[in-house]
Amino acid sequence: MKIAMVGSGYVGLVSGACFADFGHDVVCIDKDPAKIESLDKGIMPIFEPGLAELVAGNVRAGRLSFTTDLAAGIAGASAIFIAVGTPSRRGDGHADLSYVYAVAEEVGANLSSDAVIVTKSTVPVGTGDEVERILQDAGPDVRFAIASNPEFLREGAAIDDFKRPDRIVIGTEDEWARHVMTEVYRPLFLNRSPILFTSRRSAELIKYAANAFLATKITFINEMADLCEKVGADVQDISRGIGLDGRIGAKFLHAGPGYGGSCFPKDTLALLKTAEDSGAPTRIVEAVVKVNDSRKRAMGRKVVEAMGGAEAARGKTAALLGLTFKPNTDDMRDSPAIAIAQTLADAGVKVVAYDPEGMELAKPLMPEVEMKSGAYDAIAGADAVVMVTEWDAFRALDLARVKRIAAAPVLVDLRNVYDPAELRAQGFTYVSVGRT
Repeated sequence: MKIAMVGSGYVGLVSGACFADFGHDVVCIDKDPAKIESLDKGIMPIFEPGLAELVAGNVRAGRLSFTTDLAAGIAGASAIFIAVGTPSRRGDGHADLSYVYAVAEEVGANLSSDAVIVTKSTVPVGTGDEVERILQDAGPDVRFAIASNPEFLREGAAIDDFKRPDRIVIGTEDEWARHVMTEVYRPLFLNRSPILFTSRRSAELIKYAANAFLATKITFINEMADLCEKVGADVQDISRGIGLDGRIGAKFLHAGPGYGGSCFPKDTLALLKTAEDSGAPTRIVEAVVKVNDSRKRAMGRKVVEAMGGAEAARGKTAALLGLTFKPNTDDMRDSPAIAIAQTLADAGVKVVAYDPEGMELAKPLMPEVEMKSGAYDAIAGADAVVMVTEWDAFRALDLARVKRIAAAPVLVDLRNVYDPAELRAQGFTYVSVGRT
């Protein structure tokens, strides 16, 4: 089957490469000539483990290609996926759907054979209705249907998530579209991946509801961590104790500096706006957004306190280890590191940092931060070492070396990577999250 993927960013490129690996003929389309030129040369626009190799293998096999020509790219495709960005609209938090609608208009003007148009982008409820109206207004002289197929890819593990999904959600009321989408995902039947067919509007809401619920779990355990610090409990014991309950589950119960990334911040805001516009405000999600926003700067203040307080910290140096919102990605969008660094800079602290993949994208977002060439380069001369992102490279630091080259043996572990007793036994002033 021929598949066209309009949008060659994170979701489109990963999805297109995986579909090609299933044996489909996939064309990835993008308006950015530089991006397509780079992809043709095997240069990835994002860092995702295994993606470059997956793309190269399917290009060599002739199943994956790239183009800026939408009309040529969608010609003969049985399924045309819209996988463009839906960032928060400046000023009001609504999802910006201009890219989705622009693609729908262009597809409508160039559709020359029967096809199912599939919204892969994360979009608010009712977006599929508008995409359908746009296609109908364009009046292509072929059969078409609109479906919703939200993605559930974790950055850093996207390929495995695509090939071994917890579920595949397909929203459509059209039987022909249902048949086409079944054929698209037939290779996953071998893995017995559950396929959930729903209405189009339900599929659109499932994505937002899932991300909001996970964001809520993260925020809940972070508030429990604050309580643990006040009453002398251990948040990791709390996480294990409640996570063993099958009704709750252990995932997303790791205390830290708050959530960030490309999905949770914008999707929780978009869900809030949809709920408000629909007259069904979501008070829990509203609280989650507020608590998470305030937590990031609170983590900066935590570092200041570990350095002796506001007066003592002024003029000292803090070394941030990790800048991306999570490991195994170069994504800096809404990373807690941004607010932490700004809080430290506002307190008069000099901030240096190292990240294995995220520094180039971080530089324009964090002009107050001096980027270093490695972890120990950042640590050298620092008055506090701050674990911000739990990259594997930071999980087994040579602690004797850290103590020797740092200006002061202060480690603020915002990811609870290290054992408090071990660090303190080695003479460190050790501060973690939700542990005393």
